[in-house]
Amino acid sequence: MQNLVEKINAQIELFQVNAKLQVEKGNKAAGTRARKAALEVSKLMKEFRKASVEAAK
Repeated sequence: MQNLVEKINAQIELFQVNAKLQVEKGNKAAGTRARKAALEVSKLMKEFRKASVEAAK
């Protein structure tokens, strides 16, 4: 589960960097990368939820 949390944190960091580039500099490619990272965070959060529920049993 620790590995999963590290993956989530890495994707969140990637999202933050690219979202900032899009907002501050109007970088359209960074916006695409930010959206991709956000989608990946969503998927990883679902995995985390499953693992967390399983670990709580």
